[in-house]
Amino acid sequence: MVPPHAINGPDPLDSLRDAARKLADRGAIRDEIVSGIYGVSADICRRSVKYKDRDKLRSTYKLDNIVTSKIWGFPIMLAGLGLVFWITIAGANYPSSWLASLFGWIEGYLTSGFEALHAPAWLHGVLVLGLYRGTSWVISVMLPPMMIFFPVFALLENFGYLPRVAFNMDRMFKKSGGHGKQALTMSMGFGCNAAAILSTRIIESPRERMLAILTNNFVPCNGRWPTLILLSSMFMVGAAATGMVKTLATALVLMGIVLVGIAVTLGVSWTMSRTALRGVPTHYTLELPPYRRPQILKTILRSSKEKSLNVLTRAIVVAAPAGIITWVLGNVMVGGDSVLNHMAAFFDPFAHLIGLDGFILMAFILGLPANEIVLPILLMGYMSSGAMVDVDGLGGIKDIFLSHGWTWLTALNMMLFSLLHYPCGTTLVNIYKETRSLKWAVVSAALPLGIALAVTFTVAQLAYLFGWA
Repeated sequence: MVPPHAINGPDPLDSLRDAARKLADRGAIRDEIVSGIYGVSADICRRSVKYKDRDKLRSTYKLDNIVTSKIWGFPIMLAGLGLVFWITIAGANYPSSWLASLFGWIEGYLTSGFEALHAPAWLHGVLVLGLYRGTSWVISVMLPPMMIFFPVFALLENFGYLPRVAFNMDRMFKKSGGHGKQALTMSMGFGCNAAAILSTRIIESPRERMLAILTNNFVPCNGRWPTLILLSSMFMVGAAATGMVKTLATALVLMGIVLVGIAVTLGVSWTMSRTALRGVPTHYTLELPPYRRPQILKTILRSSKEKSLNVLTRAIVVAAPAGIITWVLGNVMVGGDSVLNHMAAFFDPFAHLIGLDGFILMAFILGLPANEIVLPILLMGYMSSGAMVDVDGLGGIKDIFLSHGWTWLTALNMMLFSLLHYPCGTTLVNIYKETRSLKWAVVSAALPLGIALAVTFTVAQLAYLFGWA
C-alpha cells in the first residue's frame, strides 16, 4: 500500500533514471558537484568578505564578460595574436639589418687580420666563414624578434590576459581529450619548445601531460620564426604590397600558419586520447586573477634576461659548432663535388614528392640541434662557396631561392614542414628527461615528422595534379 503523502511527491523511477544518467556522464556530475561547491563558496564569500575596491572588481567582471565570452573571446584572442605578430615583424626588420651590417663590417676586419697573419685559407674558412658567420646570422636574425616577442607576451601575462586565453581554449582541449592548462604550455612553446616541455609539469594528470608533451611541437618556437617570417614576406605576400600593407599581410599569413598548428594539436590530442592515451579528461579549475596595470620596465627587463638572452645563448652554443661542420661538409670534395652537394642529390628525388628539394631536407637534418640554423645551412648549401653566405638583404636571398627553382609551393611546404617536423635536439633531450622513456622520446620525434611528411606530400601532389606548380 502506497502512503497517501507519497503520491504527490517525485516519481522514484524518474529520480533513479536521472541519477543513472548523471552517473553515466561522469563529466556532468563532476561539473555539477564542483559548480555546487563554488556556488556555496561564492555565497559565503559575499556574506563574509568585504571588498575595498568593488568598482575594480565590477570592471574585471565586465571585461571578462567580453574577453571570455563565446562570441567575442576567440576574435579578440586572434586579433591580439595578429597584433603581436605585426609588432614583432614591423619592429624587428630594421634592427636585424643594422646588426647584419655591423657583423659584416666586423667580418671585414677579421678577414684582414687573417690575411695579415698569413693564416691558411682553411683556418679562415672554419673560424670566419663557418663559426663567425653562422653565429652572427643567428644573432642578427633571432635577437630583434625575441627582444620584442617575449616582452609583449610577458606584458600580456602581467596584465592578466593569458589566463583568459587558457579559459577560452579549455573547452576545445577538453573536447579533444586534453587539458585546459595545455593552452598555457602551448603559449610557452611560442618562445621555446624546450622550455614548454618543462612547463607541462603544471598538468597533474600523467595522461594529459603526455598529450601536452607530444603536441607541444606544433606551435612555432622562436627558432622557426625567422624562417616563417622570411618566407611569408618573400613568397606569400604579393610583390605589389609594400610598407604597412606588406607587414600586415605577413602577420595574417603567420597567424594562418599558427592556426594550422593549433588545429593539428587538437587533432592529434583527439586521436591519441582515443587510442594510445585513452582516458577521461580531468576537471580544470582555473582561478582568473584580477587585471592589473603591467610593470612595463620591470617586465621587459626580466623577460629580456630570463627568456630572450637565455634562448639566444643556447642558440649560439649550438650554432657555433654547426657552422663549422657545415663549412667542412661544403668544402670537402669527393669525386669532384662537395659532400654537401652529394647529400642534397641523395635526398632530392624524395624531396620533390613533398614539394621541396634535397638541399632543404639536408638543411633540416643538419639543423636538428637547433631550428635557428636551418636557414643559414640552406643558403650555404645553395652557394658554391660552401660558406655561410652574406647576401644583400631579403632581395638577394629571394634571388638565390628563385635561381634554384623555388615557387610559392616550395615556400609554403617549407613553412609547413618547419612548423610540423620533429622538435630540436634540446627539446628531445628534455622530453626524454621528463618522461624517463626512450619510447616516448622517439614517438615525440616520429609522430610530428610523419604528420609533416603527410601534409606536405598532400599539398604538393594536389598542386602538381591541378597544375598550380
